[in-house]
Amino acid sequence: MIGLAYPDFSPIAFSLGPLDIRWYSLAYLVGIVAAWFLLLKNNAKYNLGYSKQNIEDLAFYATIGIIAGGRLGYAIFYGGADMWLKPWRLLELWKGGMSFHGGVLGVIVAIWIYARQFKYKFLAITDLVALYAPIGMFLGRCANFVNDELWGRVTDVPWAIRFPNGGFLPRHPSQLYEAFFEGIVLFIILNWLWRYEKVRQNHGIISAVFIIAYGVFRCMAEQFREPDAQLGFLFAGITMGQLLSLPLILIGIIILVKKIKKPTPAK
Repeated sequence: MIGLAYPDFSPIAFSLGPLDIRWYSLAYLVGIVAAWFLLLKNNAKYNLGYSKQNIEDLAFYATIGIIAGGRLGYAIFYGGADMWLKPWRLLELWKGGMSFHGGVLGVIVAIWIYARQFKYKFLAITDLVALYAPIGMFLGRCANFVNDELWGRVTDVPWAIRFPNGGFLPRHPSQLYEAFFEGIVLFIILNWLWRYEKVRQNHGIISAVFIIAYGVFRCMAEQFREPDAQLGFLFAGITMGQLLSLPLILIGIIILVKKIKKPTPAK
């Protein structure tokens, strides 16, 4: 059990005077900007009818939902009692600690508010956001790898990596597994489906496939990922990530079945 040496990465991408810009923060920023840019192109290509201002407003609402939901989700699901005894820690974004599942809930609330305010169909908007969410997920998992965090379980596979924060034991690079499946594979699946007009017009299909596929991929990845130290295994070898993903899969299946049985009426 030798394992590959961990690359000598710095968690800091660059500095602007006294301000350190970390890869993790940069991953969120680049993911949001890339999604905003692709949404504009998508809107023009398929004549979706949104204005540039509409897309910019959506990006703003989604960003707030990601940050607020991700941070609160981390505090609720992973933070432990210390997070609540020191609530100011919720604002310490530079120290990391974001929950995908919390971020999903935050974005759902943000989109619901956005859809009501601008009179858009809720599922039509969630479809648009789901299309490009994998970009941020891919970059976020790569940042986890660079930060030497959320590494995998000890293993003897040839590509195992000796993470310094993991005790220099050979471990699965589970961050890269998640980056590939939750980022690249999921992006390809969703954007392949989006090419079909019947899918685009049946609002909710993309959203349903997104949460089903993510839930499945996350449950798979958790089999190789080291459980969070403060939580460990919850029961019967189940991790918090798997427990939170199961409802996503169930809700996604329900939405998918309903949309197949009763599609969105054609305009």
